[in-house]
Amino acid sequence: MSERKVLNKYFPPDFDPSLIPRRRGPKNSQQVVRLMAPFSMRCNTCGEYIYKGKKFNARKETVDGEDYYGIKIFRFYIKCTLCSAEITFKTDPKNTDYTAEHGASRNFEPWRDEKQGQEDDRLARLEEEENNPMKALENRTVDAKREMDILDALQDIRARNARNERVGHSVDLVARVRVEDLETEEDQRRREEDEEDEKLVQEVFAKVSMPAPSGGQPSSSSSSSPPEASTSTSQPVTVKRKAGEIEPDLYSLLPEATRELINSKAVSIAAGPLAKKPKPDLKSKLGIKVAKKGKVAV
Repeated sequence: MSERKVLNKYFPPDFDPSLIPRRRGPKNSQQVVRLMAPFSMRCNTCGEYIYKGKKFNARKETVDGEDYYGIKIFRFYIKCTLCSAEITFKTDPKNTDYTAEHGASRNFEPWRDEKQGQEDDRLARLEEEENNPMKALENRTVDAKREMDILDALQDIRARNARNERVGHSVDLVARVRVEDLETEEDQRRREEDEEDEKLVQEVFAKVSMPAPSGGQPSSSSSSSPPEASTSTSQPVTVKRKAGEIEPDLYSLLPEATRELINSKAVSIAAGPLAKKPKPDLKSKLGIKVAKKGKVAV
């Protein structure tokens, strides 16, 4: 049983490929190709607009008797999407474009007319210069003058840009200097504030020398010792709070609410003890009699 997908076929030993008859088709046969509309067009039969890029199943053939320097020109046949009228267009190797031939008209494209006008002017100028040498000299003079004007304008633009750049650099430099000055002033102000705070701290807080604690009462012999010996035992120990060289009392350091509470308690103590309220006699109110020992309550 042979394979379904074969890659090699059997050729008999007496096979002669020259004996195979060649298929001869028409000389200019048409081929069916899939293409997109190369330009926007309007059908001349129904007025339907066909936009650029719409896909068609077209027939392609070679145009007989037309070429551009040996390059073949092809003709394409498509049908209108609305009325199915036949539309034909050809390739244009000269302008690397397509030209509408029959059944539709190409939409107006202003850039095409501008390019065509420029090309026509160039060709007319070349033809005129070829026949008239003086005209060619005038054209060259005009071109040189135009180039010089363009160069002068370009130089002015470069000088203006350079001037603007220098001004921008100077402005940036001035702004940077101002920022540095502001930072310097701010640092100086911060340093002065720190010095003032340190001075205030030195005024409020200071180290004082206090005598060293002793285990008991000093003896008579120690009392008869000179004062230098007693001061030699003192040492700077603590940080003492000072307020104008006057030691504040504890009451002045307390907050306002605590001082009011202490004042109210002091007033109540000065007024004397509070009188006790007499206890109400509930037994008499309720009619209860308490029997003494040895008696029974009736």
